[in-house]
Amino acid sequence: MDTLKDKVALITGGASGIGRATALLFAQEGAAVSIVDIDEALGASAVEEVAAAGGRAVFVLCDVAKADDCRRAVETTVAAFGGLDILFNNAGVIRRADVLATTEAEWDRVMEVNVKSIFLMSKQAIPHLAERGGGVIINTSSGWGLKGGADAVAYCAAKGAVVNMTRAMAIDHGKQNIRVNAVCPGDTDTPMLRDEARQLGRPEEVFLAEAASRPLGRCAQPVEIAHAVLYLAGEMSAYVTGTTLVVDGGGLA
Repeated sequence: MDTLKDKVALITGGASGIGRATALLFAQEGAAVSIVDIDEALGASAVEEVAAAGGRAVFVLCDVAKADDCRRAVETTVAAFGGLDILFNNAGVIRRADVLATTEAEWDRVMEVNVKSIFLMSKQAIPHLAERGGGVIINTSSGWGLKGGADAVAYCAAKGAVVNMTRAMAIDHGKQNIRVNAVCPGDTDTPMLRDEARQLGRPEEVFLAEAASRPLGRCAQPVEIAHAVLYLAGEMSAYVTGTTLVVDGGGLA
């Protein structure tokens, strides 16, 4: 299909999990994809996977918490593909702990990667989106951006900030024909979810089984979240901005 034909997308956290699934799906839908990540080996393999499927992709090594890295990521993308139409701010980290057990450094890193990165990357991308006559920004929040969760205070705070930041950006940049929305996944079978089990000292399979306790009775697969992101990126959502799309198998319900 050609839902994103001739579009250029930049995806942070694009080397694994939801980001990687979205990069592959976007490429299959006709977009050129810039895969931005801190993991060089996984990023290179993601580019190879996109190429094997007939798509176009580049990898940019980037710490999304650093302004210079974000500037270089956007500039490299524009130089490679001639512009930018879609920014998917998907990079994220989690620390499973309450206030007492969370260190200041851990708090700062969760906020930098999950929130500050959206500010830094959007600041660089918005002029290029506007230059194309408009574009799309999609931010990854979480079900825990809309409700609280146990032993994840920094993550919950960060993802709540993403939801309201998305609304503010939609208001500010609608006049430039830039739509800004957030996707709120529930538990998704990614390396980050499995890392949560390790942080909590829980067996992976037990943890995943508990995470599947929701109306649909299972965790999401990354591609299922990617399909929601595709909807927000394409013309089928042309009048959708400033909203949060919950994709969680009924968990919040």
